[in-house]
Amino acid sequence: MATVTTIHPSLDEPAIETFSANLLGDLLRPGDPAYEDARAVRNGLIDRRPALIARCSGAADVIAAVNFARDNSLLLSVRGGGHNVAGNAVNDGGIVIDLSRMRGVRVDLKAGTVRAEGGATWADVDHETQVYGLAVPGGVVSSTGIGGLTLHGGLGALRRKYGLSIDSLVSVDIVTADGTLRTASAEENADLFWAVRGAGSNFGVVTSFEFTLHPVGPLVALAATAYATEDAYRVLAGWRDYMAAAPDEISSMAVFWSLLPADIFPAELHNRPMLLISAVHSGAAEEGEAALLPLRHLAEPVLDMSGTLPYTVLQSGFDSFFPKGGLYYWKSLYLNTLGEEEIAALASIGADRPTPQSAVGLWHLGGQMTRTAATDTAFGSRAAPYMLSLDTTWTDPADTARCIQWTRDTWRAAHQFSSGGLYLNFAGFGEEKEALVRASYGANYERLVDIKTRYDPTNLFRMNNNIHPAET
Repeated sequence: MATVTTIHPSLDEPAIETFSANLLGDLLRPGDPAYEDARAVRNGLIDRRPALIARCSGAADVIAAVNFARDNSLLLSVRGGGHNVAGNAVNDGGIVIDLSRMRGVRVDLKAGTVRAEGGATWADVDHETQVYGLAVPGGVVSSTGIGGLTLHGGLGALRRKYGLSIDSLVSVDIVTADGTLRTASAEENADLFWAVRGAGSNFGVVTSFEFTLHPVGPLVALAATAYATEDAYRVLAGWRDYMAAAPDEISSMAVFWSLLPADIFPAELHNRPMLLISAVHSGAAEEGEAALLPLRHLAEPVLDMSGTLPYTVLQSGFDSFFPKGGLYYWKSLYLNTLGEEEIAALASIGADRPTPQSAVGLWHLGGQMTRTAATDTAFGSRAAPYMLSLDTTWTDPADTARCIQWTRDTWRAAHQFSSGGLYLNFAGFGEEKEALVRASYGANYERLVDIKTRYDPTNLFRMNNNIHPAET
């Protein structure tokens, strides 16, 4: 068994049996039929073998698992939706609290909110809320777990109109390191609620999230136009100028990518490098189509997939390109501006991608997400106008070292265009450790250390972009 201090050959078997008997869910161990599937996350680079996986049925099971991990000093991970590019949801030799069976979603129309359990995915939430033409700002891949995305911010297609996922968060139920189930909101445990909104994985296991709902869909307008990479400078400059005056209803990104072999793309364009301009209008679909039209004529399009579509289809459109078992290493960096030098550098990076599956994304930020002050939530500064996302993806394990090194080298070189800071959901493996979290949280870091020390003084929740408690 892996503990937070050393490796022990075994844990007292009667203690494990007693723990298992007190769970309504299942306790999986190596050799159990469901163990191999339960230990796998979406990123095929992650190959870890926990000693125990507690598949919890509800908050009572989570409390029991937290107490068992703490009392036995076990290395602890928390698995929500299991997307987990960084791999922190599993560990070697410790215990995993698996929330994958806790996926209930309930809409409260009177309150204008939705409550979702900690193992739910954005597809689960969208399925229930779109019945009423309502949505929560989520991610851009529907199989992503709401927990992992929300606890470190939550960037998606509604960011400029409704902000980050955490900006719609009303409350959470969270089991902290002492095994107590707490509700955290603006009125109750407000310090913990502040910390959860941006650094939540450091403070406990969130068993349910309550979000404010917003009118979106069921149909939305999408601009999705692919341009030749030779036109990258013209297209990026035009995109920048358009988005500078765009209303908050429009959230957009530019992506250097290759059109992968798929039925939705013409065969003659398969594997051809492109610059894709994608934008979503969150208001009335008819209004959105007209507003997005200029983005479809920034140069001569190679392929135009724009139109009106259901919001749920939009949210699941990229799912198939990031399959379970694929190999992923993603890093991000906030950029200060998008001038001639930056555009030239981005075009060079886009042309140098290590594999056709790899994407170099430029997220346009701003709008509602920037109207929350840096100190209002733990997330930190939101002032950057752009975010560079290096979504390095490959299929052949022989390419692993090359792809990871390319991403790290490119990320370091791009710092010349940045004041620092990054989106912690795209943090590689968090290998920069304290320097990484300090750069992300900025002036909020010391307050986070104080709250961490109060709620998790022994650093039980350390399999994350970790904030160390103060020495006690």
